[in-house]
Amino acid sequence: MNLQGVFTAIVTPFDRDGNLDEAAFRRLIDEQIAGGVSGLVPCGTTGESPTLSHEEHDRVIALTIEQAAKRVPVIAGTGSNSTAEAVRLSTHAMEAGADAVLLVNPYYNKPTQRGLFLHFKAVADAVSIPCVLYNIQGRTAVNLETDTLVALADACSNIAAVKEASGNLAQMRSVIERTDGDFRVLSGDDNMTLELIKAGGHGVISVASNLVPEKMVALTNAALAGDFEAAGALNDELKELFQAMFIETNPIPVKTALAMMGKIEESFRLPMCELSTEAKRHALEEVLKKTGLL
Repeated sequence: MNLQGVFTAIVTPFDRDGNLDEAAFRRLIDEQIAGGVSGLVPCGTTGESPTLSHEEHDRVIALTIEQAAKRVPVIAGTGSNSTAEAVRLSTHAMEAGADAVLLVNPYYNKPTQRGLFLHFKAVADAVSIPCVLYNIQGRTAVNLETDTLVALADACSNIAAVKEASGNLAQMRSVIERTDGDFRVLSGDDNMTLELIKAGGHGVISVASNLVPEKMVALTNAALAGDFEAAGALNDELKELFQAMFIETNPIPVKTALAMMGKIEESFRLPMCELSTEAKRHALEEVLKKTGLL
């Protein structure tokens, strides 16, 4: 598969009783595909994977694959802080028909770089589909250092990409410089997509594309084509929206926005909860109006 472009880190909608809202989820998938995204990423951070049961996790991935129906690739979030659990989730995703898996740094354990190497290698060795590593120190307390990432890419032919959410552009440039032309570097932050592509990156696993898939696709495609003027104009247009997606912890703002747009219920799994103040809700609403979403 071509790991380039916009891959939507899709939300997991719940109904008012807190159960998976499959009908709303199917509609979101169809809207994303109609918006031109390159692929879908269920059960990531934005999909509230930490509070899905194992059965729900497997169901969300299977449902995404079923509804996408090969129209776009599905990169299933299957990471865990337990290597055995990550292997099980990844194996299930592969058997269900996922095109790739997304593997987050093991969180809370704080493994050494050697531990990270062994963890990711064990999961990659257990599946035959591409593996996208997910480096996000802010959520996992560990940074996947470039030496470790390069060693993993050399050791496992199916470790094909990294979702970089370290916020460190110098580190991202180092990864691009030290990996071969087939390895893909994707931004984990919408607001860094343009700069990463300028540095030689390949796209984004996006939160904002839940709301504006067409514009995120246009921005990314323009940047990949080298039209940085057009990409920059779109980036400027969306800058406030990117910022609004992080007025509180993701995915609270994006799910609230989708609820304001009438696409899902405003329903979270604790410890995720509603926006903490009416001021933030008003600010989000104003940004959505300015962006033409309300």
